[in-house]
Amino acid sequence: MEIEERQEQFIHQFVAQASAIDGGPASSPSLARLVVESTSHPSVFSFGEILALPNLVQVQGTENLAYVDLLKLFAYGTWKDYKGKSSVLPQLKPDQILKLKQLTVLTVAENSKVVSYDTLLEQLEFSNVRELEDFLIDECLYAGIIKGKLDQSRRCFQIEFAAGRDLVPGELEAVIETARNWLATSDNLLPLIEDKIRQANEMDQLEKQHQMDVKENIEKARKNLHSNDHKSQALHRRTLCHPLHQNVKRRSATAAECPVQINFILGLALYWIQLRRLILPDV
Repeated sequence: MEIEERQEQFIHQFVAQASAIDGGPASSPSLARLVVESTSHPSVFSFGEILALPNLVQVQGTENLAYVDLLKLFAYGTWKDYKGKSSVLPQLKPDQILKLKQLTVLTVAENSKVVSYDTLLEQLEFSNVRELEDFLIDECLYAGIIKGKLDQSRRCFQIEFAAGRDLVPGELEAVIETARNWLATSDNLLPLIEDKIRQANEMDQLEKQHQMDVKENIEKARKNLHSNDHKSQALHRRTLCHPLHQNVKRRSATAAECPVQINFILGLALYWIQLRRLILPDV
């Protein structure tokens, strides 16, 4: 949009100049000057408004027609188109050559958003990649007529935006028809898109509900595990306090004390026997 806004005032100036040309054979110098200036201007990339002027449509004279054809070439054509017709067209100045190559890049960008270096080298007739890259950077990217990035590893130009060119007469109807077909297709696709959105929302709600159920089940399992742990501890305490368990503990203690009691009784018996022998030696 910036390039369109920037060139608008200059286009109006050239339209005003062209309107003053009568189109007769004597107007050749004025027409030639107009065409050279407009096609050399660094900010002008559209020439359809100039070509649409009635006095240019009705020009007469071979030289005048040649300059009108050159203006048409800048409006719709490319560098290779000029090379094929250079014998019948006025010779280009350096600024015009630069402008036509810039316009050629815009035409190439209309057909593909990823353009190989080989394609650009062929269309622009640069001798090497370095010249091509310098041109794309300095004369296209910095000029604002195109946005993108150079991919040196893949040897291609990735295009994000390109300024529009003039439509060839009769091409507007095709564009309108394409737009109508696109709108019709959009109308058919809209219910499908809305249905997909509805299904996606339903799936999202189901997924959220599933997540909530999972969290709820995990929390229930955690509470049950905690409750079972308390029950197990309480059962253990009741078991320890049960009379049967206490009797078992007492019997265990008594069994542990038996060896001590037996030794005491045996020792007492031996003492008694020895004492009896002292008192009653004849027995």
